[in-house]
Amino acid sequence: MAVDSAVLMNLMMNNMFYIVGILGVLVLVMYVIIINLFLNLSYLKKRYKKMMTGVDSGLNLERMLMGHIDEVREAINKTAAVEAENKITRQLADKSLHKFGVVRFCAFEDMGSDLSYAVAMLDSANNGLILSSIFGREESRSYVKPIQNGTSTYTLTDEEKEALREAMAH
Repeated sequence: MAVDSAVLMNLMMNNMFYIVGILGVLVLVMYVIIINLFLNLSYLKKRYKKMMTGVDSGLNLERMLMGHIDEVREAINKTAAVEAENKITRQLADKSLHKFGVVRFCAFEDMGSDLSYAVAMLDSANNGLILSSIFGREESRSYVKPIQNGTSTYTLTDEEKEALREAMAH
């Protein structure tokens, strides 16, 4: 082993210039890496401080997040309330008369214009009524006929049937 260490020492002494040069280059590379890490750490510290103190309000991040969580909860509650109101409004709209059919006609041949009419008024389930008016020279008559599921227990005239078809088409 003494021979091996002597050979190693001789090799190192003969190549000392190269060894020192390589170590010098490694030291320079390490300095560049250290400077780069220092700059990155400084940048991250600035961002962390800015994030923890808040931009304008001076609040720290935890307070800001808690405030946002409260706002989100409030928005969720308001959304639920709006959805509940929407459901009620939708139910009312379904029950309201919003489908209409109108037919004007001449009830008598000796009358000149279409003064008689049939109006069908239905909800979304085709429930509602038909309002009819027969206009004559001597008198005028009005009729109301209930409609359930698109049909009536009363006999409908052709004009009333047409008004009902028109309303159900909407």
